[in-house]
Amino acid sequence: MRMAFRWFGAHDRIPLRFIRQIPGVRSIVSALYDVPVGQAWPAARVQALRDEVEDAGMSLAVVESIPVHEDIKLGKPSRERWAEAYCASIAALGEAGVPVLCYNFMPVFDWTRTDLSYQLADGSTALAFNAEEAAAIDLSKGTSDLPGWATAYDADQLNALLHAYRHIDTEQLWDNLAWFIEQIVPAAEAANVKLAMHPDDPPWPIFGLPRILTDGNALRRFIDLSSSQAHGVTFCTGSLAPTCARELPQIAYDLGKRGRIHFAHCRNVKVTGAQSFHEVAHPSENGDVNMIEVLRALMETHFNGWIRPDHGRMIWGEAGVPGYGLYDRALGATYLQGVWEALKCSSN
Repeated sequence: MRMAFRWFGAHDRIPLRFIRQIPGVRSIVSALYDVPVGQAWPAARVQALRDEVEDAGMSLAVVESIPVHEDIKLGKPSRERWAEAYCASIAALGEAGVPVLCYNFMPVFDWTRTDLSYQLADGSTALAFNAEEAAAIDLSKGTSDLPGWATAYDADQLNALLHAYRHIDTEQLWDNLAWFIEQIVPAAEAANVKLAMHPDDPPWPIFGLPRILTDGNALRRFIDLSSSQAHGVTFCTGSLAPTCARELPQIAYDLGKRGRIHFAHCRNVKVTGAQSFHEVAHPSENGDVNMIEVLRALMETHFNGWIRPDHGRMIWGEAGVPGYGLYDRALGATYLQGVWEALKCSSN
């Protein structure tokens, strides 16, 4: 296991020199955040990002992520050229020596929350999703009222996208995903890049749109789309926990035994109701994820990829991007490493 930390580039309020001071963190997860969706990433810019990270004494281990164009998810004829551009981006990662690409296949909306500052009992704040609050969100104005959504759509753009998806059910989305996997796996093999699909977050349909990567069975079905070892998943405990928290260690074991976990997000959530949850501190006792058993499953299947502490609480008066403060994620990184070290010692 190798510990990594997400960094949002030059505009991140947390500089690389601070991340370098977190014990055990020597790898960075980042991306090119200003490249338009669908456009091929310039190899020179990926290499410049790598060089910047290396100059700070760390390595660029994972790109998270290269967005998938909606035409691919919709199965439109134009998907051919968008897939070609995606393969070119994968080639650029390979040229720069980036070993892992984390990506997702969520229609229109990426990760979604209804509250970015849900107050916990200890006074810290965390990200939360509540089904009733989600149902009350008015999308007629575009995405302006949607907490956590980074890609801006005005009312007309969003309405057009939602209209385009009206005939896309779960099986059609699976078919479109299978086609995409057929296109990108050979490019990943040629570039020596591991593909790590991120589960849907939250793991259920939202705003009338299908979501398919929602639980252990879905991840197993996804893995079966290709026999290539380049084809794998990002095992995200926080994304999967609202639907299958108790199964997480077994899912990690099953996928890990097949060598298909290429990256892991380890965070904890507390399920508060049907399709409702909020995030908590990383240790097992705080939520519904048995982090110790998840890490045990990864260790028993000889996982040697990268783990990053995922969304953290905002604590100690820190201001910044919700879920991506320095302090609680640093605590999470040291906790995860401590558990791993203890498991390793007990197995010797």
